[in-house]
Amino acid sequence: MKLRSSIAALLAVGAFVIAPTIISAQEGEPIVVDEVIAQVNDGVITLSMLKREMRERIEELKQNGMTEQQAADNVAKNQAGIIVTLINGQILLQKGKELDLADEVEAAVNRRMLEIARTQNITSMEKLEEAMKQSGIDPATIKQTMRTEMMKQAVIEREVDAKIYYGPTSDDLHKYFDAHKDQFRKPESVKLSEIFLGLAGKPEADVKARAVQIVTQARGGADFGTLAATYSERESGGVRVAVQNKGDVGLFEVPALRPDIAAAIKNLKAGGISDPLRSDEGFQIIRVDVRNPGSDVPTFNEARVREAITAERTPKEREVYLQNLRNDAYIKLADSYQDSVVPLLKVTPPKTVRAADEKKNKDKNGKP
Repeated sequence: MKLRSSIAALLAVGAFVIAPTIISAQEGEPIVVDEVIAQVNDGVITLSMLKREMRERIEELKQNGMTEQQAADNVAKNQAGIIVTLINGQILLQKGKELDLADEVEAAVNRRMLEIARTQNITSMEKLEEAMKQSGIDPATIKQTMRTEMMKQAVIEREVDAKIYYGPTSDDLHKYFDAHKDQFRKPESVKLSEIFLGLAGKPEADVKARAVQIVTQARGGADFGTLAATYSERESGGVRVAVQNKGDVGLFEVPALRPDIAAAIKNLKAGGISDPLRSDEGFQIIRVDVRNPGSDVPTFNEARVREAITAERTPKEREVYLQNLRNDAYIKLADSYQDSVVPLLKVTPPKTVRAADEKKNKDKNGKP
């Protein structure tokens, strides 16, 4: 797999870092200073940040089947909402700094970079950064993107998700279970093993052909564990794990499986072997070791009840949290964005300041 696609898959982020406020110009052209759309406490949202976010959303919509014009029109209609998203992001970053999460986030960034290195069979961070540069990727930019997105995620997980998960008492959990028993019927589960063949540095056709050969051997009676120990390339800490575990990947509830894996093993009995499955990293061959039937009898499991409560309450509680942050923030919008953005901010009390009004007050009183 190419390094660029590996990084794209592992980043899993939707925003980019703040660009410099000075935009370089062609020789002989004037240098244009970036426009400030909004001041958010001691931070700013700039026009270049907005345009970058809009370009990213256009590309996402094009990948989902829209034409360039359709995507551009859709994003333009939602410009005010995008500005609110950027404001939310700025407030979350500021909150993360207040909570002193920088070291925690930096450790997570380093773990993610090492994960990228492992998928590419690269043995050190220095070699990874050199490979990134050779692929036209700036390591510093990638790291900053990760820091930005992970900081926002860390704040939400600590301030909202964790409190929802750990908040309910034992009585609360049992009351929720009694009211939602249909959610807690035991699903079918499967114990799986795999043989993984990576694509890094190899022609895809060759890897797929090898996978097909291994499937033929396994279905012909060859021991799957021995095949996994011999051929599987899944690694942990630079060590091929199948040498020790013979490809065993554990027990899974069927509804929680990756959709393509669930589909591939749907009709396989215990001992059945799937066709090769293509993923971003390579090809997987899945063996169903054990099938455990589900049950129609609701079963109380504390972790599952907490997870269900969290999933149900998270969307609303995250929005409430963001609304409270906006209510407590100082947000000053440029006039041209005021009318479209303020209604979406729903700030109470109305602290949002019109830039022109602040300037008038400053001119009149000699101070802001």
